[in-house]
Amino acid sequence: MSLISVEEALQRVTGGITPTEEEVVPLARSRGRVLAHDLAAQRDQPPFPASAMDGYAVRAGEARQGARLKLVGTSRAGERFRGSLGAGETVRIFTGAPVPEGADTVLIQENAERDGDMVIVREAPAPGRHIRPAGLDFSRGQTLLAAGTRLGPREMALAAAMNHGTLAVRRRPRVAVLSTGDELVVPGETPGPDQIVSSNGAAVTALAEAAGAEAVDLGIAVDSEDAIADAAARAGDADILVVIGGASVGDHDLVQPALAKKGMQVDFWKIAMRPGKPLMFGVLGPTKVLGLPGNPVSALICGIVFLRPLIAAFLGLEIRDRFVSMALAEDIPANNERQEFMRGRSVETPEGPRIQPAERQDSSLLATFARSDVLILRPAHAPAAKAGEVVPVTLLKDVLG
Repeated sequence: MSLISVEEALQRVTGGITPTEEEVVPLARSRGRVLAHDLAAQRDQPPFPASAMDGYAVRAGEARQGARLKLVGTSRAGERFRGSLGAGETVRIFTGAPVPEGADTVLIQENAERDGDMVIVREAPAPGRHIRPAGLDFSRGQTLLAAGTRLGPREMALAAAMNHGTLAVRRRPRVAVLSTGDELVVPGETPGPDQIVSSNGAAVTALAEAAGAEAVDLGIAVDSEDAIADAAARAGDADILVVIGGASVGDHDLVQPALAKKGMQVDFWKIAMRPGKPLMFGVLGPTKVLGLPGNPVSALICGIVFLRPLIAAFLGLEIRDRFVSMALAEDIPANNERQEFMRGRSVETPEGPRIQPAERQDSSLLATFARSDVLILRPAHAPAAKAGEVVPVTLLKDVLG
């Protein structure tokens, strides 16, 4: 099977996905969820003309400098003044309180002086000063959050102000993550003389959860077709099964034959990408199957490039490129036929912020990846780039949560 481009592979991975069904959740548990429908305000905000300052509600025409106004009551947040402001009268008012009927401005307390039940105007306020009109922020029926919005603290605050106690959201896609290989042990165990500690399961599971999925780590399957098939069966009704390692066609790459016996149809298993050439994609019944390379940096970068967009498609989200332009701190060579994602970090130079490519780009180097904060995109056959030249980069904080 010949190599296909990253773009074609991404189209195949995300094509034809039906978004998950909707479910209703309490507002307090909606962080990170995706709205299934547009959300409209159920009330005006503020619902009444409200004071923006502590002071006195007055009639602007009467509140001339030196005027004396009779104090007839108080309006505070949660308890308005019951009645209407008469001629020559004023009402003590606090921030957020309803403005009494008949008042059209607020005399702030710094510009007033109390004399018993009289208030003396020291500086006349302009009409409408320090009053927030009803509906200043938004109006009843106004759509403020669109379907497909990922809910964070700001969006939750807005939904609460709109008076929504529950929200219709997309069900989180179910992702099962399986690592394979005789050489692996789980973190915390003592490896044998020829073994290493598995880092991919925890990392890819965390990446899936950060992307909005409900993820479970199925652990490690040894290098046996039966063991891999049995472990994959524990994925149950997962929307996505991610299998890490063993997806190529070497003597010990057993994922394809193991899952083929269960009915998996392979779409592709080689892409023109570095790191990440031996990436597999297929379908096992209703479940999408992603086979990621075993090298930890390759697995995470393939997760960023393919797993995140696949989860987004299940959530009904528009898939957008996440690239910004930044200048290089040093020269980089021309690229070959495989699109490359180079690790790098932002540094300060006399010329301003620049991107410093990592000295070593080996796909097994997790410490290098952990120190990186960007991926530098090198398209296939990209010419050499000089220091100071602008290149597209992905900010890792944007894609890893």
